[in-house]
Amino acid sequence: MRRFALRHRLVIAAAGIVTVALLPNTAAVAIDTAPATDAQPAAKSQVENLNRGVISVHTGKGNRVSWRQLADDPAGTTFNVYRNGIKVNKAPISGATSLVDAGAPAGAKYAVRAVADGVERAAKHAAEDSLTLNAVSGAAGITASSRDVPIQQPAGGRTPSGENYTYVANDTSVGDLDGDGQFEIVLKWDPTNAKDNSQAGYTGNVYLDAYKLNGTRLWRIDLGRNIRAGAHYTQFQVFDYDGDGRAEVAVKTGDGTRSGTGQVIGNAGADHRNSSGYILTGPEFLSVFRGTDGAVLATANYQPPRGTVSSWGDNYGNRVDRFLAGTAYLDGTRPSIIMARGYYTRSVIVAWDYRNGALTQRWIFDSNTAGSQWAGKGNHNLSVADVDADGRDEVLYGSMAIDDNGRGLWQNNTHHGDAYHVSDFIPTRPGLEVFKVSEWTNEPTHWMGDARTGQIIWSAPSCGCDNGRGVAADIWAGNRGAEAWSASVGGLRSATTGGQVASRKPSSINFVIWWDGDAQRELLDGTHIDKYGTSGDTRLLTGSGVSSNNGTKSTPALSADILGDWREEVIWRTTDNRALRIYSTTDGTTITRPSLMQDRQYRVAVAWQNTAYNQPPHPSFAIGS
Repeated sequence: MRRFALRHRLVIAAAGIVTVALLPNTAAVAIDTAPATDAQPAAKSQVENLNRGVISVHTGKGNRVSWRQLADDPAGTTFNVYRNGIKVNKAPISGATSLVDAGAPAGAKYAVRAVADGVERAAKHAAEDSLTLNAVSGAAGITASSRDVPIQQPAGGRTPSGENYTYVANDTSVGDLDGDGQFEIVLKWDPTNAKDNSQAGYTGNVYLDAYKLNGTRLWRIDLGRNIRAGAHYTQFQVFDYDGDGRAEVAVKTGDGTRSGTGQVIGNAGADHRNSSGYILTGPEFLSVFRGTDGAVLATANYQPPRGTVSSWGDNYGNRVDRFLAGTAYLDGTRPSIIMARGYYTRSVIVAWDYRNGALTQRWIFDSNTAGSQWAGKGNHNLSVADVDADGRDEVLYGSMAIDDNGRGLWQNNTHHGDAYHVSDFIPTRPGLEVFKVSEWTNEPTHWMGDARTGQIIWSAPSCGCDNGRGVAADIWAGNRGAEAWSASVGGLRSATTGGQVASRKPSSINFVIWWDGDAQRELLDGTHIDKYGTSGDTRLLTGSGVSSNNGTKSTPALSADILGDWREEVIWRTTDNRALRIYSTTDGTTITRPSLMQDRQYRVAVAWQNTAYNQPPHPSFAIGS
């Protein structure tokens, strides 16, 4: 084993420029070429201290009020609901965490208090008033509710080649940035000249904004001219990494990145762009920013360095800059930052801890040293899950998985693909499953495998084509467990019966969402939500005045359980880029369960959702089982 260490030093000059100096220090960032040994996880994982997420929407019948059940609510917990300080329920409410306050006026404020063992509990947070949403009417009446979060579009610009560009609201993530128990939104602004790695050309700068749900902007980070804009370049993670109750933001940075408080990382005047717009020289950094004001908290050299560009599979800068990012509880207790580079040939996955104001490298997995059998296994996305039930998370990286200690756990002799899903898709067998589509023309077109071993449970034969889309989820009650479908394979396949055709293929192959109150997920595609049916899909919601993101991928800004009960919300940008519009269901439900955001696998999936080709979040369990 070879060990050396680095630490970062931020030097703030009179001009406000922050330079990064890397200094040898055995007490700081440790980098091992051999993985760490196994360690027993602590009994309980760090979780967010969320409030009840109370929302209300005014309808002709009154106000429909919905709130979170939390994982630490004692068994048998019931609830009291207060409108403008006056209790509206006669007896404590049990079952589903919602009610209709008949005849209540629009704009009323609500608070919810838990009742355990007959005693009403105080609120966890000082301010827990409800958020008001607007009713959305469809042909059959009230179909949903929505709330606009105003956003501030950056000014456009002009590239060195003379191309003008403006800005479009792109992917978002959520985290409790200020510790008040409510999620804030972190939004990535993409310039209109953002590029796929395979495309030459200059791009505008990428910005990250933080907003409270009332539209108050907390900060703006400018990633600078030395971070190229595009889906494969700018993954960002929003999570509470140091356990102080407030989320941080972790992202790849470069010379000239400017923090939310005006600090500049590295050399503010450096311009490493070549004549084709690629950035193939100059330093690369990983930075952690404070959630409350966007200030730089820590910066380290990005690992791995690009090295020789051609060693990643081409010489013009496509494959060297394919990045993925995630968050994982590698010790079972606290979250670590996952940053990765490459997947077509060489794949390098690096785990970092942010603790006590410092970034420390936990481990690095490099296919160059692990062996050629680990090369070319990565996807345009990743997943994180505890696949071996030891309490510690693994990183699932396409056709391979990396154990919590940084060692290769499995690879199954398949290769790169575009879509990836991990959950308990087959409740009749133990453990979790992986569903993956393939870009390789001589391999199974899609397959479902054991998430612990990678062993393929069933597959579809090669189609001799690039199978670019695929989904696995329980969308039909007529089949036990989940179903799976993909672009190049016919029919809706049953996960539990070896991939046999169970019914017709759905109308979309994109995201899924829990919306209408039953245990099955609905189809989320573009700016609409549909209910699957054997004879045809039924439209439940069509977003008005909104647009999807990422070109033909047609993905939302975010889909996650961020408000109200356990069902999921969807966020789209308004077409004029002046707001983020949050849609929430108004359907009732008989299912009682804690917020999905308190399932660890689901929560970290929301964090990595913005990575490259966005994928929907899946929990560690099957709701319908």
